[in-house]
Amino acid sequence: MTTREECQTLDLEDELAPLRNEFLLNYDEIYLDGNSLGPVSRGVSSHVNDVVDHEWGKQLVRGWNDAGWMAMPTRIGDRIATLIGAHSGEVVVADTLTIALAKLIGGALKLRPDRHVIVTDVDNFHSDLYIAQAMSAYGGRPITVKAVSRGSLDEALNDDVALVMLTHVDFRNGEMLDLKGITEKAHDVGALMLWDFAHSTGAAPLNVEEAKVDFAAGCGYKYLNGGPGAPAYMYVRALWQGVIENPLPGWLGHARPFDFEPEFEPAKGVQSFVTSSPSILALSALDGALDVFDQTSMNAIRAKSLHLTDLFMELVEAKLPATFEIVTPREYAHRGSQVSMRHDESYGIIQALIERGVIGDFRAPDIARFGFTPLYLRFVDVYDAVEILADVMSSEAHRDPKFATRNAVT
Repeated sequence: MTTREECQTLDLEDELAPLRNEFLLNYDEIYLDGNSLGPVSRGVSSHVNDVVDHEWGKQLVRGWNDAGWMAMPTRIGDRIATLIGAHSGEVVVADTLTIALAKLIGGALKLRPDRHVIVTDVDNFHSDLYIAQAMSAYGGRPITVKAVSRGSLDEALNDDVALVMLTHVDFRNGEMLDLKGITEKAHDVGALMLWDFAHSTGAAPLNVEEAKVDFAAGCGYKYLNGGPGAPAYMYVRALWQGVIENPLPGWLGHARPFDFEPEFEPAKGVQSFVTSSPSILALSALDGALDVFDQTSMNAIRAKSLHLTDLFMELVEAKLPATFEIVTPREYAHRGSQVSMRHDESYGIIQALIERGVIGDFRAPDIARFGFTPLYLRFVDVYDAVEILADVMSSEAHRDPKFATRNAVT
């Protein structure tokens, strides 16, 4: 079993260790919830303060021109494009993830007018399922949302499928799906492929170009650390630009927004998927958060992620044998950057850990979930977190009556 001293040595040898100083962390806490909400970085503070104090503060409305606010959705989109293997001009940042998915679903359905099925994962994030159902009602024809188990995906694919919509990394158990292989299977039956990258952008290398992904979307507040409710992004493969239509058109997606024309004419490229005026403060926070990624590579981040999650699973099994069922896949090709464990008392366990300064989260019905963000997490943090978890279990602190009532956010 790996010792604490060995973890300290790993930290000394870690090429990503200096990046921890880029974040404003609570040093009396071990933050294992970056897969839900990333922490504040110094880049975020710098960018947002600059907008407040100088751009908005001094330039006021002139900031749209002088500070380049109008170009932020596509400029920041190009920064994210480098993280997902996309080309410049294929990514735009706007709206929230659910709205981004709505736009892409609606546009994709119109591209396959003779098909009547959306295939998705029965265990997909519930918001994805909700919006797929809602958008199917506006498809102009009867459309069925067929939610199937991942194991039966092949059987669900046929020439009536218009769109396959899946989440690349499962939010509950951290399972990573085969990006290229599944996309190929969708294309083999003539369907379009839409991926939700919420739990993989910034955590694992992605290559949408190599996989020939049609469309994708991801949020900015998990591994990208863009802040609570940070804007989402949309990826539209160059092949489809000028072909797919934004079903929620708005003035900033118009070819000439300040001509105030009554009829919509889409702007060229991915800009047409911008609808209304973006939140400049939110965009500036995400812009600042991306600065840290300029100092490393997704391959380096992925290598450390796998080492951290390996270590956590090793220590849990050594110190808490048979206490938890680890449900996150062991195979690297199928593992995201989290470890999820099943226990009947997971909610109380998570609350007892939070009280002791180890921040994870709970996902119903019985998942204790821990995210591992290599940019700021140390190996010794993983060791100490498992030590505290072992103490919680041995002391039965998780059974304190104060943990019987669930918080609004778990």
